[in-house]
Amino acid sequence: MAWFLLILGGLFEVGFTTALRFVDGFRNWAWTLAFLVSVTLSMGLLEYAARTIPMGTAYAVWGGIGAVGTVIVGMAFFGEPTGTLRALLILVIVAAIAGLRMTG
Repeated sequence: MAWFLLILGGLFEVGFTTALRFVDGFRNWAWTLAFLVSVTLSMGLLEYAARTIPMGTAYAVWGGIGAVGTVIVGMAFFGEPTGTLRALLILVIVAAIAGLRMTG
């Protein structure tokens, strides 16, 4: 269950980084609320998962999910660059996350 919650927390990290793009100095209330809810849920789920999973492992997995997800959202919706090298580097991060899961 802790791993599921950690993954969910990582997905909420993607939510708060995406919302952060639109908060406009925290003047856009709807996006600011989305950011605050997402960051609260993300951090809360990380904290809860880290009660079972070692903190270093939990943080690395949580951050990796957030990083990969944010890059994918950027490429898919915001015109960020794509390319073979970028895709390979994303796969390296995913492999590292999977490796941490298998050793944790």
